[in-house]
Amino acid sequence: MLKLGNIGLEVPFFQAPLSGYSDYAMRKLGLSFGAPLTFAGVMLAKSATHPKVLRKPFFRPRDDEHPIGAQILGNDPLVMAAAAKELVAVGYDLIDLNFACPAPKVLRRRRGGWLLREPERIIEIYSRVRDAVSCPVLMKLRTGFNSSGAERDNFYRIVSVASEENIDAVVVHPRTVVQKFTGQADWELLAELKQQFPQTTIIGSGDLFDAQTGADLLKTTGVDGLLIARGAVGNPWIFRDLRAVLAGKPIPERPGIEEQGRTILEHFELVAGIYKLQKAVRFIRKFLVNYCKLHPKRKEAQKTLLAAGNKKELLAGIKHWYGVS
Repeated sequence: MLKLGNIGLEVPFFQAPLSGYSDYAMRKLGLSFGAPLTFAGVMLAKSATHPKVLRKPFFRPRDDEHPIGAQILGNDPLVMAAAAKELVAVGYDLIDLNFACPAPKVLRRRRGGWLLREPERIIEIYSRVRDAVSCPVLMKLRTGFNSSGAERDNFYRIVSVASEENIDAVVVHPRTVVQKFTGQADWELLAELKQQFPQTTIIGSGDLFDAQTGADLLKTTGVDGLLIARGAVGNPWIFRDLRAVLAGKPIPERPGIEEQGRTILEHFELVAGIYKLQKAVRFIRKFLVNYCKLHPKRKEAQKTLLAAGNKKELLAGIKHWYGVS
């Protein structure tokens, strides 16, 4: 059991908010394969406060995906609080504050990971959001903007105050903002963090691409849970596998070719229910790259599917390489 405020999850992991990926289609698949909780893609706080934005179905949670979280990005405490309140009003069950994003366009606007250089602003944002909503509030951090001692001090200052104020969970990707996704995630730091703040729910993220690695890190670091991010893109089976290994059962065999194909088709049909058909064909490509990694003829299958310019060509490619239609 993983407790996030008043929400209890029967397994200690959940699917991350991923900008440009975690739409309803990815969330729905994640739930069907065993994720107990998913998040919508990161949303700009100023957009979430605009009534016309949240009236659009794309930005609203659906009845069949609770509990579901919303992650917001911004640097104005009052706007972040207002955004959190609006998102809860339209049905989101948790709020996550993004102070980790390393994307250059985000940093240029002093949002996301940039705010790790301004710990007092992060603390004020959290306080304002906490006062604005009654649902669980999480914050996503990296271990500093860079690896300097001052940045590490900022990081520990943020975690310390959040811990004192009984934050529902701190989610940490143990790389610096400058590192982006290079090098290796420092899970030893997460173990030290949990020892230093044993009363605080610490969720680890980073380099979680298979179930056994996740289970091992959960055990060796003592963190309370795992956030599955890039490892779930084109690989919803990771949730099924994590459930198995954490229950002490053997990890299921890799999905056969036909099962892979059926899952790809299911994912595409979900995507096609969200976007116009031509956009859906383009959108699914970012997932196909990872789906094809499981195919014994990965390069050939990937080349065919990525070259598909319309639904007919895509379905023909799936039928050819996976034997399903």
